[in-house]
Amino acid sequence: MQSKKLHKDKVNIITLGCSKNLVDSEVLSGQLNANEIDVVHENKKQDHNIVIVNTCGFIEKAKEESIQTILSQVTLKQKGKLDKVYVTGCLSQRYREDLEKEIPEVDAWFGTMELPLILKQFEADYKKELIGERFLSTPKHYAYLKISEGCNRTCAFCAIPLMRGNHSSKTIEEITREAESLVKRGVKEIMLIAQELTYYGLDIYKKRMLADLLQRLADVKGLEWIRLHYAYPSKFPMEILDVIRERDNICNYLDIPVQHASDKMLQAMKRQITRNEMEELMAAIREKVPGICLRTTLIAGFPGEMREDVEELKEFLVQQRFDRVGIFSYSHEEGTSAFDLNDSISPAEKEKRAQEIMEVQQEISYEKNLEKVDKIFKVLIDKKEAGRYLGRTEFDSLEVDNEVVIHSEKKLPIGKFVQAKITRAYDYDLEAEVV
Repeated sequence: MQSKKLHKDKVNIITLGCSKNLVDSEVLSGQLNANEIDVVHENKKQDHNIVIVNTCGFIEKAKEESIQTILSQVTLKQKGKLDKVYVTGCLSQRYREDLEKEIPEVDAWFGTMELPLILKQFEADYKKELIGERFLSTPKHYAYLKISEGCNRTCAFCAIPLMRGNHSSKTIEEITREAESLVKRGVKEIMLIAQELTYYGLDIYKKRMLADLLQRLADVKGLEWIRLHYAYPSKFPMEILDVIRERDNICNYLDIPVQHASDKMLQAMKRQITRNEMEELMAAIREKVPGICLRTTLIAGFPGEMREDVEELKEFLVQQRFDRVGIFSYSHEEGTSAFDLNDSISPAEKEKRAQEIMEVQQEISYEKNLEKVDKIFKVLIDKKEAGRYLGRTEFDSLEVDNEVVIHSEKKLPIGKFVQAKITRAYDYDLEAEVV
């Protein structure tokens, strides 16, 4: 005779990788919750009996972190502290067959687009009426909003199309409904994310529709900040700049990854743009939206990169004076076209080049922060930590950019805006006092 289950299942979702993965976990949480399954995210209490690991497979470091996380959860299962371990996300999509053989203790593996199959493990139904609804794992005053899935670009270094498939846009109506729902729940800032924002709409509307989407989102009452992430520089839709300039609740902020500045490297990376074209684009963006904050990301150590390419990239940074810069060491990924190239630069040398490039940017960042001293900015208070408040201006996104540190005797409400005067500048952060 089978014994009855003495406790109700409680599911903990662990999310690795980017904000796009975080949104997937939030959607999964919402579906489980709607099916009356107890679900938490990154549970610290350890009172759950089932774990779903949402993995990242983007670069080598991310893959290693994902595998270590899976193994640590399997160990807990072997010790009797968990009943089930499920794995989903990019790593699982890309290497499922190999992983099934190497880690047989995992109960089931799922790809990036297999949410209904995950729900079946819990005898739960995929509820279509919940599209756009999700459990927020972020503080309630900000949220990420994914406007499309997948990517049609063919960048030589990137494995994302292998894991996420071709570009697929959500409709403007669907995205607007989701934004309205988030605002009703207290969200003040929405960060628009996709593998490639500027391609938005080409698949379903047969033309780039990001500007139209921004106009609709800017009309959502109560939405105070809209922020744009991951805009591809090639064939950039210039019409979005007019919308950014004209609509007060669209942040003067644009994340536009350039990856390199040497024409030789841009061609090898299959970026479909030249340095001269990038320079013209940055000048046009700054002319159309004066004072805009430009963030970019770079890759150090791509196959064939020479000392002169590194020097050209440093010189490009000095010339362009980006407000924010992130840099990755090149990761040699099977399935990409760059995998056929000779990855002869050592990991230590890649890291050295990345550090060298960031030292150039560090000085630029400090100089730009110094320019803000004694000026007053609208600051969104994100949290209180170690007796001080941490917030951001419209020129700063979550986790990747500057924070504004505020010391205040007066209690400041988390998730609200304050006017703050910058009193001190550091390389990557600012200090301020409330006005």
